[in-house]
Amino acid sequence: MTRTTITTAQTAGTVNGGISFWYAQDGTPPPREPLPGDTTADVCIVGGGYTGLWTAYYLKQAAPFLRVTVLEQKFCGYGASGRNGGWLYNGIAGRNRYAKLHGHDAAARLQQAMNATVTEVVDTAAKEGIDADIHQGGVLEVAYTPAQLTRLKAFHEAETAFGETDRLLLGARETADRIRVTGAVGGAWTPHGARIHPVKLAKGLAAACEALGVRIHESTPVTEITRGRATTPYGTVRAPYVLRCTEGFTAGLKGHKRAWLPMNSSMIVTDPIPASVWAELGWEGRETLGDMAHAYMYAQRTADDRIAIGGRGVPYRFGSRTDNDGTTQPATVEALRDILVRFFPQLAGTRIAHAWSGVLGVPRDWCATVTLDRSTGLGWAGGYVGSGVATANLAARTLRDLVQQDSGQGGATDLTTLPWVNHKVRNWEPEPFRWLGVHALYAAYREADRREAAAHSATTTPLARLADRISGRH
Repeated sequence: MTRTTITTAQTAGTVNGGISFWYAQDGTPPPREPLPGDTTADVCIVGGGYTGLWTAYYLKQAAPFLRVTVLEQKFCGYGASGRNGGWLYNGIAGRNRYAKLHGHDAAARLQQAMNATVTEVVDTAAKEGIDADIHQGGVLEVAYTPAQLTRLKAFHEAETAFGETDRLLLGARETADRIRVTGAVGGAWTPHGARIHPVKLAKGLAAACEALGVRIHESTPVTEITRGRATTPYGTVRAPYVLRCTEGFTAGLKGHKRAWLPMNSSMIVTDPIPASVWAELGWEGRETLGDMAHAYMYAQRTADDRIAIGGRGVPYRFGSRTDNDGTTQPATVEALRDILVRFFPQLAGTRIAHAWSGVLGVPRDWCATVTLDRSTGLGWAGGYVGSGVATANLAARTLRDLVQQDSGQGGATDLTTLPWVNHKVRNWEPEPFRWLGVHALYAAYREADRREAAAHSATTTPLARLADRISGRH
C-alpha cells in the first residue's frame, strides 16, 4: 500500500493514503486465498464491500443450502466500505426523483425502510458480536449562513413530509447545546443515525459471512460479468445469479465504463483531543455532524476522541480512474483542515494524523438502485452517492428478496416493490465531457458557498440552482 507524508503547518508528519486511518488503526486483515480455478456456485457476488457482504450474509441466513461465493479484487472493505466517514444514517440518493416518478407514498415507503435500516444494522452487529464502535447519537446538520438556514428549514420540512416526524429543528442555542460549531445559526437533528468504525464493521461482517459458509476469495479481480459467469484471471465462476456489488469501482468492469461515475471523497482525522478541549466543544451525544453547504462536509467524534472530517477534494479523475491506495492531494488536506478550524477554532493547533480518499458511485440521475434482470440472472446494487453505509444493507436485503422471488423460494415482499427496484438510468457522457462537467459543477458549488457567505442573503444563489439542474441532482 502507498503511504506518503505531508509537511505543511499542522499537517507535518500526517500519514497520507495507506488506504485509510481506519485500517491504520485496526490493521489490515490476513489475506484470504484467491479463486483456485474454475468453479460453480448458486450465487456469485462480485465485490467484497458492504453491499456484497451484506447480500451474502442475508442470502445464507434465508437459505443456508445456497452456495454463495464472493469475489473481491483486493480484500474485503478495501474500497469505500473501509474509507467512509462512519455515518450510518437514513439518507438515500434519489428520493425526490422517485417521488416524481412513482408518487409521494412510494418514496415515503422507501424512506421508512431506510429509517428502519439504521436499527437493522445496529441490531445485527450486536447479534453477531461485531464491535464496530457503534454509538446511536443521531445526525446533527448545521447552518452557518442565512442561505444555509433557509435550506435547512426546507430540508427539515421535506423530511417531515416523508414521515420522519421524530426529528427536531433547532435554533442557534439548541444547536450549541449539542455541538458548539462556531457561527452556527441553526440545526436539525434526527435520531436515525449512528457513528461507526467502518473497518471494524467490514471485518466483522466478512467473518460472519464465512461462519455461515460463504466462500470469499480475495486478490481476485473480476474482469467481465456476463450471463451465468464472472471471469477472473484465475478462473471463471459459473452461477445462475451473478450480482455486481462494485459501487465506485464499477467503471473498471468491461462494458461499464460510463455506468456509474467514480466520485472522490477525502477525509482527515486529528490526533486525540484532550478532555479540556472537548469540554469547550460539547459533542457529548457523539452525533454525526454535517452542514448545509453545497460542497458539504461530514464528521464524527471517534471512539478514541478524535475528529474525523471529510468532503470533496478533487472530485473526479479523468477516464474514471479509481484508486491509488487513498493518497490525497496536500491542497485537499489543507482545505479540510480549514473547515475543521472554521467549525472549531480551538483546534487551530491540533495536528492532523492521517489523510485519505476513496471513491463512491454516482449514477447520471443521482439515484441509488437495486436491480435483478430475471432474463439473465444478472443483478446489481449501488449508486449510493455517498450514503452507502446504511443503504448497502437495505440494498442487500432487497437483492436477497429478488433472488428468492426469482428462484421460486419466495414471492414479492415490501422490499421488492420499493420504487428504486429495477430503476433504469442512462450512461454518463464520454470523455472529456464528463471530466469537464464534474469539475465545472463542483467549482460552481464552491463558488456558490463563497458567494452565500459573503452576501449574507437568505436565498440560495442562482449559481447553485443552475448547477443542481445541470448535474441532475434535483
